[in-house]
Amino acid sequence: MRNKNVSMITQGAIIAALYVVLTMIANAMGLANYAIQVRFSEALCILPFFTVAAIPGLTIGCLISNLLTGAMIWDVLFGSLATLIGAMGTYLLRKHKVLMTFPPVIANTVIVPLVLRYGYGLAWEYQGVDWSIPYFATTVGIGEIISVGVLGSVLLNALLPYKNIIFKEN
Repeated sequence: MRNKNVSMITQGAIIAALYVVLTMIANAMGLANYAIQVRFSEALCILPFFTVAAIPGLTIGCLISNLLTGAMIWDVLFGSLATLIGAMGTYLLRKHKVLMTFPPVIANTVIVPLVLRYGYGLAWEYQGVDWSIPYFATTVGIGEIISVGVLGSVLLNALLPYKNIIFKEN
């Protein structure tokens, strides 16, 4: 039992560290925050398919990433919550390879636009109408589809042959 706990903690810590590093790379390229987000780290949101340790790993990785990239407190809290919800949904849908990519996309598409609009005060108006939420939902959603749906699916298929080696439980 002790080896299993150590293995789970280690896997979660490695996933959190990978999430932070990949977010910092995306941040250096201007892709990690605000209206248009293509976080390479979000591809890791498929990892709950392999291990439950990915759920806290992704959540803590997101929280640390948001702190390091200078996000405001609402983004740190609600962005991490969106990642937690997405990771849990992925884990629950792990038997459905296509459907399991939906929870992170949906959670971020719903939560992050609210943070952008009301937390950061970003607005997008057209002809006197506030289109901020639909606009940000579209941009964040597209970024999530690229990150989780495309890059995450590539990562999933690359890791599948090695799942018993990388995610072996002791």
